[in-house]
Amino acid sequence: MKTHPNIKLKIAVLPTTPGVYQYFDKEGTIIYVGKAINLKKRVSSYFTKTHDDAKTRILVSKICDIKHIVVATETDALLLENNLIKKYKPKYNVLLKDDKSYPWICIKKERFPRIFVTRKIIRDGSEYFGPYTNVKTAYALLDLIKELYQIRSCVFDLSPENINTGKFKVCLDYHIKKCKGPCEGLQTETAYNLQIQAIKNIIKGNFKQSLVAFRDMMQDFAEKLEFEEAQKIKEKIDLLANYQAKSTIVSPTINNVDVFSILSDDTAAYVNFFKISNGSIIQSHTTEIKKKLNESDKELLELAIVELRDRFDSISPEIFVPFKVNVGENIKVTVPKQGDKLRVVELSLRNAKYYRQEQFKQVQIVDPERHTKRIMAQMKKDLRLSEEPRHIECFDNSNIQGTNPVAACVVFKDGKPSKKDYRHFNIKTVEGPDDFASMEEAVYRRYKRLLDEDQPLPQLILIDGGKGQLSSALKSLDLLGLRNKIAIIGIAKRLEELFFPEDPIPLYLDKKSETLKILQYLRNEAHRFGITHHRNRRSNSSLNSELENIPGIGKQSVETLLQYFKSVKRIKAANLEQLTNVIGASRAKKIHSFFREKE
Repeated sequence: MKTHPNIKLKIAVLPTTPGVYQYFDKEGTIIYVGKAINLKKRVSSYFTKTHDDAKTRILVSKICDIKHIVVATETDALLLENNLIKKYKPKYNVLLKDDKSYPWICIKKERFPRIFVTRKIIRDGSEYFGPYTNVKTAYALLDLIKELYQIRSCVFDLSPENINTGKFKVCLDYHIKKCKGPCEGLQTETAYNLQIQAIKNIIKGNFKQSLVAFRDMMQDFAEKLEFEEAQKIKEKIDLLANYQAKSTIVSPTINNVDVFSILSDDTAAYVNFFKISNGSIIQSHTTEIKKKLNESDKELLELAIVELRDRFDSISPEIFVPFKVNVGENIKVTVPKQGDKLRVVELSLRNAKYYRQEQFKQVQIVDPERHTKRIMAQMKKDLRLSEEPRHIECFDNSNIQGTNPVAACVVFKDGKPSKKDYRHFNIKTVEGPDDFASMEEAVYRRYKRLLDEDQPLPQLILIDGGKGQLSSALKSLDLLGLRNKIAIIGIAKRLEELFFPEDPIPLYLDKKSETLKILQYLRNEAHRFGITHHRNRRSNSSLNSELENIPGIGKQSVETLLQYFKSVKRIKAANLEQLTNVIGASRAKKIHSFFREKE
């Protein structure tokens, strides 16, 4: 089955995170909504497999566009998929006939609140927690709560008047210590509400306060020698320790709200829009805005909010944004600081980030030169260079216990390794482990040769090390008259500081910066290349010394043998006649006997 090129490109840049995908037909109508633990793997399976089911083949043939929403967990994907299917009723999705919602745990707004599982949300001020993708999970949590705390299960109206007049009598729950009898005034409202607050913390996954309180109670019972009661508390602590709550992305407290977030760089901004209705995300859209006059994020977000609300016919009275914006008096602007509202804004920003990454990946696939230009322009700006660093060279030293000092030079062109231009330097003028002098020699030899051979010089030199190594490299550039012709910086490993000549204050780039990632790649590649060469030298050195330790065999004989046989392994395997032909009968007999005796 032939796949549209646009679809192939979208699949190629999909993230490997959990999320929900939406398929659109040529009219732009949603025809299918699905969830995935790995978006890229799941969506690509539709277009790489041969489907036995005719309906699936028809679905795939009608897909003209793909959109997706990134979420934090598989559970979140399941919940979001459910919301979108109910909202859009796509042609190829199964719709449950009873259309049941997912269960929630409700803490009723009333005196001495009841706690129960429900699928129906009533907006009367009660608190709802969830939703839970499995009703068994909700009931298991409710059972845990009842084991830990004594809360009422009756539906009585426990008003002060009803309690004071003795309208109600305690039930069996009181006698089996499942309830403390607030219906007869045997428990105060304050004490009951302390339990409710602890229960809310447990549902949200915050067990610390409850665990501390239970441990204190257990200690008190133990000190009073009431070991049976202490054991009951210990069992509650064990129950808590074995339970783990899972958060979700939707909340019934958030209703009829638009969410906006923005992410920007030098050339463009990316604005994500969520529409939330009845506590659920029902729409997501990300748009790219090209900058013209270096506009601020605030200006761009204000423009985007007006345009997107108009495009999607939104009349939500409230918006959530990452910072204050001015969009008129008729819209309430909220900048969340914590809780569910903040998590929704963070999820919106996360989707904007993924969209931006996908746009970059698409450019990299479709127009590699444009991608390279963008990276080079960004590096030029970040590193305060006078020209784009199309040709970068990085130096690293390697020596272990002062033996066989070597230096490595790796070369990147247009942000990618150019391995044919890599070079090793066996340090000749330095005795012992002197990294500064070794760096000075390697840099001098490298650029002396490039000048002598009239080869092109790099736009940037990267030195693996701090100020000391950078100063040593600068000495060599001064000797060659290149100080003002090539930019040079040092990168220190500990905090990834970037050092510039004659600047005592290092530069710190964002850890996620593309510029820093390329510099780290250069540094790591130079280290790998240098270490490999250094190990080979040490290995050859130890083998050579083994030959030289044979009585009657000198350096000249070793060199002659290695030139002929190419390795010590072949020398060991050679027979007496082969050795005699190279170095004569007397020395050949000594070498042959030495290795045979070792065997």
